[in-house]
Amino acid sequence: MGVRTVAVYSDADAGARHVAMADEAVHIGGPAPADSYLKGDVLIAAAKATGAEAIHPGYGFLSENPDFVEAVEAAGLTFIGPSAEAIRKMGLKDAAKKLMEEAGVPVVPGYHGENQDPEHLSGAADAIGYPVLIKAVAGGGGKGMRKVDRPGDFMNALASAKGEAKTAFGNDAVLIEKFVQQPRHIEVQVFGDGTHAVHLFERDCSLQRRHQKVIEEAPAPGMTAEMRAAMGQAGVRAAEAIGYKGAGTVEFIVDGSKGLRPDGFWFMEMNTRLQVEHPVTEAITGIDLVEWQLRVAAGESLPARQEDLSISGHAFEARLYAEDVPKGFLPATGTLAHLQFPEGARCDTGVRAGDTISPWYDPMISKVIVHGPTRAVALKRLDQALAGTQVAGSVTNLAFLRALARHDGFAAGEVDTGLIDRDLDKLAADPVACSKARALAALGALGLHEATGPLQGFSLWAPLKQSVALDYRGERLSAAVETLGAGRFRVEIDGTMHEITRSGGRWSVDGMPTAAEVVVHAAGLSVFWGNGYAFDLVDPLDVAAEDAAASGLVKAPMPGLVKAVFVEAGQEVAAGDRLAILEAMKMEHTLTAGRDGVVAEVLASAGQQVEEGAALIRLEEEDEA
Repeated sequence: MGVRTVAVYSDADAGARHVAMADEAVHIGGPAPADSYLKGDVLIAAAKATGAEAIHPGYGFLSENPDFVEAVEAAGLTFIGPSAEAIRKMGLKDAAKKLMEEAGVPVVPGYHGENQDPEHLSGAADAIGYPVLIKAVAGGGGKGMRKVDRPGDFMNALASAKGEAKTAFGNDAVLIEKFVQQPRHIEVQVFGDGTHAVHLFERDCSLQRRHQKVIEEAPAPGMTAEMRAAMGQAGVRAAEAIGYKGAGTVEFIVDGSKGLRPDGFWFMEMNTRLQVEHPVTEAITGIDLVEWQLRVAAGESLPARQEDLSISGHAFEARLYAEDVPKGFLPATGTLAHLQFPEGARCDTGVRAGDTISPWYDPMISKVIVHGPTRAVALKRLDQALAGTQVAGSVTNLAFLRALARHDGFAAGEVDTGLIDRDLDKLAADPVACSKARALAALGALGLHEATGPLQGFSLWAPLKQSVALDYRGERLSAAVETLGAGRFRVEIDGTMHEITRSGGRWSVDGMPTAAEVVVHAAGLSVFWGNGYAFDLVDPLDVAAEDAAASGLVKAPMPGLVKAVFVEAGQEVAAGDRLAILEAMKMEHTLTAGRDGVVAEVLASAGQQVEEGAALIRLEEEDEA
């Protein structure tokens, strides 16, 4: 659009991708959000100092803070988003639901009153009918939320929800709602210009874990024209009731137990900002929502009428996180030693290879978005895009996302918010590298994964044989690699033999072509083959030292020339002492004692050429000494 941009950044983000992409960048404070991204006055000062006309709040931090909106406007700047008044009206869930009822938007049966007496709330739960959901009035992100199945559990759940809400939001007020069986989370994208609004259809965000969205899609599977019209009209009524300006999302909870019905959805909340998952709406409508945000904020009326908008195909978005799924989805950190996204998918990311996943902010690496003519095609493209996404240096949820994309129930459109929890053990299973992937890793460890030449593996009389060690999940792997010719190998690992060839940049294992890729990086080595398998490279000198410590026999870890020997028979040595120097590959390698002991024999002399595994120095057995 020809609009110059100014990025702001904390200490933790000084080298971040968004800083490099912007026309200008301004440092705003320390890594903690309270010291930087939540300091509205500093953000406004940065905008004024750089001559910026408007502030886009993104979808975190101050994006739904009405006080910040007022401060921006008081400074003579434009806030790219709704008015402070609209944000306030939707900010507290209980007040928002009353407003929606008045606007004719269906709301979940529940208690949204001000009386917070536990006995009164318990009576309200009885009247609504169990199961019920206790929700923090000022809540979000699943905090201050408890499901209660029977009256006897209500008081304990209430105390827990109130305590969590008080800690998270400084407000322990709660509301009580009917818990919907087989619930689906379907939201409507709306856009207003302050007077009129349109909807850009729905997104299904039912695939959740702990109330956090995992995979989103548009349109919703099983949606009927009648229900789409009803939900769209409800979303537009909600937006126009508060004079909404900009992009917003009206979230509904839907009863999916009997199919999608126009009388089976209820208002949940409105997000008065752009959503993380907005790309799936862009994919099916062809509308750039951020462009619309800028145009409407600049004073234009709605760029399109409702009848101009239509759906084309189907789209999915998967949220790729640095998190340890087998350990309960714990957020992870680390430096991204390797990062590569596939062609044919839209990947919205704020990081690059070499960047660090910081503990200060959300550990999202990327959003992987695909589009197809049908849901089935789009889902296959999602699986292919995830399989082609390569991340090394941090654990991720990639295997979990792929398991979801291949889940039979999800593929059939049988989505609800409980799907993940029902099949969690299966979905969270950690894939283990097979012997074929391990064999490819062994070739990578020897540098044999690179482009081949006609003389690779050349030897005069017999195939070149090498041994290599790798660490995989705490296990030491040993492999024997035989180079049979240019791009042709025989690898023995785990007691299994594999014939591997590389031609035209592609691997074949045991005669079967594969899409596997082997990447050596700063964090070690990865084999990307549907899933990513991380291996640690082992220094052959370390292997030699470990063997020497165990057996007392120091061997040549690779073919080379003995440059010097520093010990003689009968000499006492300590662990770590220099024993000899071996020259190999134009580099000198120092061989050291793996343990304390006495030299029994010196089996090589300076100037001698030795083969890999040749015995050089033997220490006396410990009982001999």
